[in-house]
Amino acid sequence: MAVEVVAVVPSDSADEDLLRFQDASSGCTFWVGTPEGHPGLWRRNIMGALRAYRRYGVDPALEYDKTVDGRSSALFVAAIDAFGDVVAGLRVQGLYTHVDEVNALRAWAGRPGESALRKRVADRIPEGVVEVKAVWADRGLDRAQRRALGAALDRSVVHVTTLLGARYGFVTAGEHAAEGYRTSGARSDWWIPAVPYPDERYRTIPLWWDMRTYRSVAAETQLALIDAEQMALAGGDSMLPAELTTTGGLG
Repeated sequence: MAVEVVAVVPSDSADEDLLRFQDASSGCTFWVGTPEGHPGLWRRNIMGALRAYRRYGVDPALEYDKTVDGRSSALFVAAIDAFGDVVAGLRVQGLYTHVDEVNALRAWAGRPGESALRKRVADRIPEGVVEVKAVWADRGLDRAQRRALGAALDRSVVHVTTLLGARYGFVTAGEHAAEGYRTSGARSDWWIPAVPYPDERYRTIPLWWDMRTYRSVAAETQLALIDAEQMALAGGDSMLPAELTTTGGLG
């Protein structure tokens, strides 16, 4: 039986409108805005990220004290369920103007691959680079919903890169998350060695989305959803086909 999902509108006082799309697989509405325009929703998103990161003892990687004011984030994405709870999200930094602004590169400092990755970023900055950070989903949800949220967050990298007018989306992530990102069009710099970050439990690698070529890499089901969601973000129909199901990198 099909269930109609009602989009719960965030109760921020700012006048700026939020962009949104509906994800039928997770039953959540994904809202895209700026921390300045919607500080209440931003705070709920970053607090959710802090709880998720603390659960695994990797909260230093979030740099919460430096990011909680929202000034370093150009956009954020927050997924809200039918009960009004923020259950997943991410934040975005950029457009970058210099390689030294990319703090994720510190994970490679003094390690093999540092110079190659710095050059990779520097070469791409003239055409626009944005970085996705603080990706999270509520671990209290069931596995199927977490996977659906993960897939929608994977697609959201394409959306925020497009919205900010950049050619390249960039993320550093554990190898366990890489396959989900690849379904939405990411490629890894396979020749750059993984690093143990934020600690020895993880092997972190760099991944890139090129807005000119990502469609040749992404899974067909993800592409169909990306197209529908971008219509919604541009003001079209925000309800996605319920029969489209995906898998993501957070499950």
